[in-house]
Amino acid sequence: MPSRRHLLAGGTLAAALASAGIYELVDALIRAPERPVAPTRLPLPPEQYAIPQPRVIMDDGSGIASSKGTMPVAIPPFHAHVITAKLNVPGKAKPLQEAQRHLEGVLQRLEQQFPSAPGGVTITVAWGLPYFEHYIPRLEESSGYFDAGTSYPAYLPVDLITSKERGRTVYALQESRTFPSDEPPPGFGPVRLEQNDVAVLLRSDSLAHIMAATNALFGTGGNQAGNLFRVTSIRRGFTGGAHTGRQGLASKLAIKGGIPGAKLIPRQAPIFLGFTTTLRDAESSIPVFNLETFPGWTDQWPDGYFKHGTIMPLSHLFEDLVAWYSKTFPKFDDRTHAMFRPGVSFPPGTVTADPPEENEADVLRDVQKYHSYGHNGSMQPVNRLQQEMTSNYGHVYPVNTAITNRGDFSTVDNPFHYTSDPVGDHYSRREAAGLHFLLFAPTTETFNRVRLAMDGEFPGGKRAPFSPRSPGAGLNSVVHTTHRQNFLIPPRSHRSFPLAEFLA
Repeated sequence: MPSRRHLLAGGTLAAALASAGIYELVDALIRAPERPVAPTRLPLPPEQYAIPQPRVIMDDGSGIASSKGTMPVAIPPFHAHVITAKLNVPGKAKPLQEAQRHLEGVLQRLEQQFPSAPGGVTITVAWGLPYFEHYIPRLEESSGYFDAGTSYPAYLPVDLITSKERGRTVYALQESRTFPSDEPPPGFGPVRLEQNDVAVLLRSDSLAHIMAATNALFGTGGNQAGNLFRVTSIRRGFTGGAHTGRQGLASKLAIKGGIPGAKLIPRQAPIFLGFTTTLRDAESSIPVFNLETFPGWTDQWPDGYFKHGTIMPLSHLFEDLVAWYSKTFPKFDDRTHAMFRPGVSFPPGTVTADPPEENEADVLRDVQKYHSYGHNGSMQPVNRLQQEMTSNYGHVYPVNTAITNRGDFSTVDNPFHYTSDPVGDHYSRREAAGLHFLLFAPTTETFNRVRLAMDGEFPGGKRAPFSPRSPGAGLNSVVHTTHRQNFLIPPRSHRSFPLAEFLA
């Protein structure tokens, strides 16, 4: 008999919005960690994607909080959901400005009702290129930001570094693209490059808070914003849960869903592939990945309209647990080498590891010596600062500071909890191990360079001399991307229908 989640996901949008399906088990399976409690509500930062009080534990490598731990690990909120949509608003000034006011009112009421995540809920509204192209073709009103008559895409943030390299204007928000390892395995279709107008990211330790925010944003009552949108997908998921010493959510939900290879997932693993991905020192601190942080990266300093914003690539991928744990990488050392770097060694059962940083020469030497490279190590040369840098805010960031910040979360959706296009999205009721990958980066090209490095291709033209889907190419042989789209996250002050106020 199909589960309640299966019936809902394959049914109406209203039913899918009202139920979290299998993710309703998360709060019952795991106790939320103790979070610092502020004496008063914290002021909200201009970065709408920021979590003001993230929790950090000290980890000794086991994935469990320990007073003897030496590695600081960020504990993300347990629940993360993304809802994508097309707009249901006429493309004219007055309806868009009314929609702007209405959505902003709903968001402000939610912020008054809930503090930020992890204890409350953090809401991030991101906009795709189709929104700007179709709804903001020309700015009729002048402002301190733009001249009257500025047309799409000239009002978008400019990627100054890439523009200089290519001798033409390149914008920080670009269309999504495919990568060498995106070649679909037998039986799968090509990666779907999506064209959504908007994506809303909701994060919290409380599923009830996320569902309340979902209802306010996508319900259709008078004080709700759902009439503004035509939902195209609901993507639900989770992360963590093992830091208290209990069995992690990845293991529990994979077993509950009957996913092949589920029993091979380490008990303390925060994700399906078994290793911690949220080392604090490997994550950027706000506002490293903002558009305006570093001199010469984009044109948003000192007073750009999108200042305090960032770029959010969003994708879904499947993870082959049987190949990862038994067929392709059957030994713990095999998985360590594929995840981090060939030749490194950690005690069996290690969940959290912090191997030495690698530069491009290190990766290429490993390719020559081992005919392989590690997933984590391959990306470090382009995802870390290669020299000390001082931000526009006067903060000095040392060499090897991460340029991007991950916000991804595990899922058993196949590929989504709900889709308005089950055929095109290859929807299935059978649970599958997957990842809703999202990243905060200063430009789309930043992400592209990191993703190409994952495939063994580096900016100078050097590349690994083997297939990017071979077992020697990090994790690529056991993951398969199904969907991609890039979004622009405006600052909190311009999150609701950005630029609509300049239409006439």
